[in-house]
Amino acid sequence: MTRRLYTEEEVRKLIDEATGPLLAQIAQLKAEVARLKKDSSTSSKPPSSDIVKPPRKQNNSRRGRRKRKPGGQPGHERYERTPFPPEEVDKIWNYEWSGSAWLEEWEALDEFQTIQQVELLPKLFEVTEHRARLYQHRVTGEIVAATLPDEVVSGGLIGPRMSALIAYQKGACHMSYRVIQTFLSDVVGLEVCSGQLVKIVGKARRSLAWSYQELVTALPLCSMVNVDETGHPENGKKLWTWGFHAPGPNGFTLFHIDPSRSSDVLKEFLGETFSGVVGCDYHSAYRKFLNDIGATMQFCWSHLIRDVKYLTTLSDRVTRNFGERLLKSIKQLFRVWHQRDEILPNLWDRAAERAKRAVMDLVLRAPRRTEAQNIKARFRKHAKHYFRFLENDGVEPTNNAMEQRFRHVVIDRKITQGTRGEDGRRWCERIWTVLATCAQQGRSAFKFLEESILAYFTGQTAPSLIPNPP
Repeated sequence: MTRRLYTEEEVRKLIDEATGPLLAQIAQLKAEVARLKKDSSTSSKPPSSDIVKPPRKQNNSRRGRRKRKPGGQPGHERYERTPFPPEEVDKIWNYEWSGSAWLEEWEALDEFQTIQQVELLPKLFEVTEHRARLYQHRVTGEIVAATLPDEVVSGGLIGPRMSALIAYQKGACHMSYRVIQTFLSDVVGLEVCSGQLVKIVGKARRSLAWSYQELVTALPLCSMVNVDETGHPENGKKLWTWGFHAPGPNGFTLFHIDPSRSSDVLKEFLGETFSGVVGCDYHSAYRKFLNDIGATMQFCWSHLIRDVKYLTTLSDRVTRNFGERLLKSIKQLFRVWHQRDEILPNLWDRAAERAKRAVMDLVLRAPRRTEAQNIKARFRKHAKHYFRFLENDGVEPTNNAMEQRFRHVVIDRKITQGTRGEDGRRWCERIWTVLATCAQQGRSAFKFLEESILAYFTGQTAPSLIPNPP
């Protein structure tokens, strides 16, 4: 029996036929592993999705050094609380030596060593009884009462300031009605049923309607608006919380809960003739808004950088090298951007143009790999909407300002598990808007709630969330 001898070319062909499918499967599995390993640093996933965070890489130069002790560090300026001014001090107790033997050797000075102490009062509320005299008609016998003040009738059992406290606990402190009820009973000494608390929060919700609508009207007139959205649960349905942030201490932040995540929400709140800049991520709703009305956008670089970092985790060496080189050029771009106020404008313009061109040249020469080509496609279509921050000093390159203001909303969503109906949605929209805007403007949210509720009880105009309303 004769045996056939295979040529070297035939052997290689047989090996390729046998190992080709296996190598393709291995590459597919590696790509799947890289996708499953995505976290908040390599994708748009929230940090809360990072179940296990890898330990930080230890710097070799710091190995062997002792861990820094907690608290204030040597050389840091000591912080001391500013004492209460005299007009805020309610009581003064003077302590002096007693006995003449001490005073024979020591002279009393007109100075004191002072300790200011803050304490809760035994009773934290006062009860006012409003009595309306009854009058009877001498002929008909009809009985009527004298007129009570509007704020007394509207407020009922709970006055404006206590109503503001309950609303603040519900909105700012993520407290349930049961927890508020327990707090009022154990700490304040006031027994209130949960149904009464629901009515109080309802009054607070209605008191904020005018101030909220004022911001809705002002939003299309803003020159810069950062926009983002996150999920919102309601009775098993998934709604969307939209956030609109007009930056600056004189700006504001507006929240809206909607069943839709489409560009229709943008058209409703910003309008189809919006002339400002929209800062956002690369979600399809924003791109459709851009295509439909020709809006001016600033796409978020933080989201882009996370996508580029993902390229550096892939097994394909060509894609990985492309991602690493692109990250390096992006770092140089932002290094130049941070020098905007440090060098002459004409020199900075040239440096920024070189850094921009370096990024574009690298992106347009992206390797023929799916992930790299996706990055290239973004810049081929929307490069000017990524580099707009270089042209306009008032435009931020990221959408971080809006994302930071979603933190309270996300925490509230996780604690309360969402809303149950229309009234709950309107309450969340308005109280989140008040809390975020007051923090942005350096105002007291509790005081704003108190003023709004008092205006609602008395039928007066509500306070404004716009610092200088027309």
